[in-house]
Amino acid sequence: MAPSMSYGTMLRDSRFVDSRDLIFATTEELMKKLGGTRNINKVLIANNGIAAVKCMRSIRRWAYELLRNERAIRFVVMVTPEDLKANAEYIKMADHYVPVPGGANNNNYANVELILDIAKRMQVQAVWAGWGHASENPKLPELLHKNNIAKSNVGSRRQDASSIVAQTAGVPTLPWSGSGLIASYGKDKRIKIASDLYKKGCVETAEEGLVAAQKIGFPVMIKASEGGGKGIRKAETMDDFNLFRQVQSGAGSPIFIMKRRHLEVQLLGDQYGNAISLFGRDCSIQRRHQKIIEEAPCVIAKKDIFEEMEKAAVRLAKMVGYVSAGTVEYLYDTDGNYFFLELNPRLQVEHPCTEMVADVNLPASQLQIAMGIPLNRIKCIRTLYGEAPWGDSLIDFDTPRYKPQPWGHSKNLISVFQNVWGYFSVAASGGLHEFADSQFGHCFSWGEDREQARENLVIALKELSIRGDFRTTVEYLITLLETPAFQDNTIDTSWLDALIAERVQADKPDIMIGVMCGALHVADQTIVNAFQNFQTSLEKGQILPANTLRNTVSVELINEGTKYKVEAVKSGPNQYFLVMNDSIKEVEVHRMSDGGLLVSTDMQSFNTYMKEEVDRYRVVIGNQTCVFEKENDPTLLRSPSAGKLLGYLVEDGGHVYAGQAYAEIEVMKMVMTLTCSESGCLQYCKRAGAVLDAGALIARLSLMTHPKSPPP
Repeated sequence: MAPSMSYGTMLRDSRFVDSRDLIFATTEELMKKLGGTRNINKVLIANNGIAAVKCMRSIRRWAYELLRNERAIRFVVMVTPEDLKANAEYIKMADHYVPVPGGANNNNYANVELILDIAKRMQVQAVWAGWGHASENPKLPELLHKNNIAKSNVGSRRQDASSIVAQTAGVPTLPWSGSGLIASYGKDKRIKIASDLYKKGCVETAEEGLVAAQKIGFPVMIKASEGGGKGIRKAETMDDFNLFRQVQSGAGSPIFIMKRRHLEVQLLGDQYGNAISLFGRDCSIQRRHQKIIEEAPCVIAKKDIFEEMEKAAVRLAKMVGYVSAGTVEYLYDTDGNYFFLELNPRLQVEHPCTEMVADVNLPASQLQIAMGIPLNRIKCIRTLYGEAPWGDSLIDFDTPRYKPQPWGHSKNLISVFQNVWGYFSVAASGGLHEFADSQFGHCFSWGEDREQARENLVIALKELSIRGDFRTTVEYLITLLETPAFQDNTIDTSWLDALIAERVQADKPDIMIGVMCGALHVADQTIVNAFQNFQTSLEKGQILPANTLRNTVSVELINEGTKYKVEAVKSGPNQYFLVMNDSIKEVEVHRMSDGGLLVSTDMQSFNTYMKEEVDRYRVVIGNQTCVFEKENDPTLLRSPSAGKLLGYLVEDGGHVYAGQAYAEIEVMKMVMTLTCSESGCLQYCKRAGAVLDAGALIARLSLMTHPKSPPP
């Protein structure tokens, strides 16, 4: 059987393939024959970007396989003015869109009252929230339940409550502010967290938090009781504990100690008390607690230990009656010790890694679970457990006849690379906006072993070309994948942050090739613009001076403190002479239809692109980038990208030193710290919360004659 994207990307064992595939006429017939209780044929996606794209692609592939109609499930999406302007891919894929207010996500995708209103008006039977936005807001499932609307993967994350559940289940937990608390069981034999018990695990103030931290011992991780990794802060000492206020939530913030590898177990639970594990993922490569590279399965963990972790995760899910897809996250050390971190009650962005090794279509499984179909009637689950795909026999998931094993085979979905595929929220005519998710695409690779999967991904990334008004991490990912530590699998959760602190950078092109290409970009664009202005004036009956038609351009480029001066002379339609340091180089240049230049010299050719930013030129040669700074005025402090000013780190009128951080801005949901290049007195030009365009003036700097660095 050929591999398919709908069920991960696995080539299934012929023992479990039933040639008599069932085809259903309608979703209602499918629901009834598979033991479901609710017909769903219209779904509201309360999300945007790659989450919405992945949901529609997965479910449409499943719908075509089982119903021979990929549009059997109709999708309604929410659309902001920013997403419309960016020509977002998910809008074009949807069956119907509903305009919603723009701006921050509390106006749209995270606004649970708005989501409910749209769901009722559009008469959908289910809401899929994906990840981020409203996916972890406890109000959403409550409102949907009251209005008899199915919730596909909408949960409530309470870090402290799930830790109490883990302690009750006997799962090892990290030392935290609620260590030792045990919950009781309700009449339905499920764990109930009493409000007074819950409060015992919380700390409401920085003072309470400091007492708990001293009891635990430093370093500690300060993490809000709701939300993902963006709110995490690490406090090495008591002096660092002022970071508490940056992550404090109104409901209290538990405190956890730092550990090593970050492993997670993928869960799937139905409405009848069944729960299974779909193996695990290793998400130890993180930047500021945001996952960068994920692996499945978790080859670093000992097999018997990870089986214990899976069983503990399933036990937790059953104890709380968990329904749909979720993840139990652990911290793991090389001695085989593991500690419960949290129960993540939603589908995670990295779930395709699991789909590739488990051959389970997770969004489609969520939909079937929302229809009330039990796990033992879902085709891909039955196949995973070695049962006939269309049988109705019960499956003992705890002690199955056939024990599932991670395996898989990938389908090629990008370019011609074996066992690599990807999906993106933008296409050639699309773009990103200031409120968009910083993740606009994902690439996945499969291999017979970890090294083969790594090689496949490196080769694909080296050929991947992404151009636009935004930067990507492609080059840096290649560097990470080729480091000895990654190849030897000796990394941990602090590895990437340490590399960045050591200023480990992606490979750069030869600096002289970069200077040549950068000078040609600047010169050619200058000459083209001058000719077009002259031509436009002639069409208006105006004749500009002949010297406006330039064929010689002086270019200055600055790289790592070194200034390069190049004289570029256009000597023919596609010929240039470059003069630098009394040496001359002849170059042939062709401008491509996509805005790039094809440069040929010394028996070599280069495909190059340039993006001019506020204070620099970003020159891409092949798949490597070279950055050249412009001469700038150090007294004018500008925003390097569009975004939002979160706040200043120095008081108005205060002194700053060269290299000191003076403000933080939010760019595509990530926090960027801005620093001064000179010492001086800072004067505000914007208010905290202001929306910034690229190049917007944030502050002015009155230069001072004092030393450029702070006193010791």
